[in-house]
Amino acid sequence: MGTPHLHKLLNQNHLVQAIHTAVKGRARYKVNGLHYSEAFKRYLESRLLEQEIILQARANSYTGNVLVIFHPDKSLKAIALLIQEIVLDYRKKCSKSLAATQSQSVAAVIKDSNLHFFDTKENTAFQKGNNRNIFDFARYQISMQRQLDQTGSQFIPVLGAVCALVCGTGLLYAYNLDEAILLSIQKLHTPLLDRLLLSITFLGDPLFMLISSFGLAISPLYHNRRWQATILGIAGVGAILLNCLMKILFGRARPALWKHIINVGQHSFPSGHAMVSIVIYGFTGYILALEFPQWRLRIYALTVVLIAAIGFSRLYLGVHWLTDVTAGYAAGLVWLIVCILSLESQQKKRSLLEAG
Repeated sequence: MGTPHLHKLLNQNHLVQAIHTAVKGRARYKVNGLHYSEAFKRYLESRLLEQEIILQARANSYTGNVLVIFHPDKSLKAIALLIQEIVLDYRKKCSKSLAATQSQSVAAVIKDSNLHFFDTKENTAFQKGNNRNIFDFARYQISMQRQLDQTGSQFIPVLGAVCALVCGTGLLYAYNLDEAILLSIQKLHTPLLDRLLLSITFLGDPLFMLISSFGLAISPLYHNRRWQATILGIAGVGAILLNCLMKILFGRARPALWKHIINVGQHSFPSGHAMVSIVIYGFTGYILALEFPQWRLRIYALTVVLIAAIGFSRLYLGVHWLTDVTAGYAAGLVWLIVCILSLESQQKKRSLLEAG
């Protein structure tokens, strides 16, 4: 049986879909209901590793995928059917537990949600309605609350960074430190560093970043990830448009402390290189960290180093004040948070629809 035919056969199964099967004995599957479910992740990995034919199994609750390494003599269909059986077993197990606590969960959700907008007649109809709809509503509310709690804890450090950048920008401007800092950096100039920093600053060029974002959106990294690719494109275009609008609004002139070795526009605040790079590279780093959680810290570290290097290159070349760069980072971080929250919201809705 040919590989294309196998893909077609496996993808007909709405519970399990094969998405990467190029290497024999190694396959990645999209599993319905795995999104944002750590309990299901642990259950799936545990059940798979109990099978003698499975050598390794690693599930990812963020992407909804499971990577399976198995004996090469076993077919992709056999592994897919095995995963499907585990999914069905888990659903049966959960349905028994949920049925026992359904009435309590619904009552708690209705109370916590303060659903006072129902009048007496509507409230009576709601309570006497279909039990399935009530249960779905309760599950949606509980899942959304769990997602908000998890997302909030993840973004606390990022929001702290935004506040620090905003405060730092204000202090630098208030004490008029921009010029002194640029003159100090000018002392570092050498022909070798000039060439190196010119190359680094090119990596943050808004036009280059825009083309790169669309290129990434159609790359294998975003294969079968339509929403991720779409929001990446929106993030890039939105960052550039917001930056242009802010530059026109503030109308701050660029530094002219020495002759520039690159061509730049008229306005300076905030830095487009800093703002767009933190959005595009930050979003890409976020996706890579989800796809390869075992390398998450390394991915984040490399992303931060690259973004910081781009910002420093603008100072080294004398085309931005430090406050331009810090403000660009702050504005870019805010837009990045908006884009990531939009992505997680879409993924959560999709997961709930699939599970329902």
